[in-house]
Amino acid sequence: MVIEVYKTTKAFPKEERYGLTSQMKRSAYSIPMNLVEGGAKRTEKEFRRFVDIAIGSCAELEYQLELCRDLNFLTSDQYDSLNKKYTSLAKC
Repeated sequence: MVIEVYKTTKAFPKEERYGLTSQMKRSAYSIPMNLVEGGAKRTEKEFRRFVDIAIGSCAELEYQLELCRDLNFLTSDQYDSLNKKYTSLAKC
């Protein structure tokens, strides 16, 4: 998902470089990074906290994809492809 977000946002308007593009990238890479960091913690409570953060980032990314579709930054095909990957990710 992270790679797809990076590839897709390259085509976004330049004025979004420090706005939506940057935020989408942060949300996308925050998901696996928090899971990895949580997995390195010593207690289940700490691990759960990082999983919760990853779930929050996942929800952010879901909205950002919808927003990009609504702003016409994504074609219908791009949105459908990314949303399918997101849905698969969110099930985990």
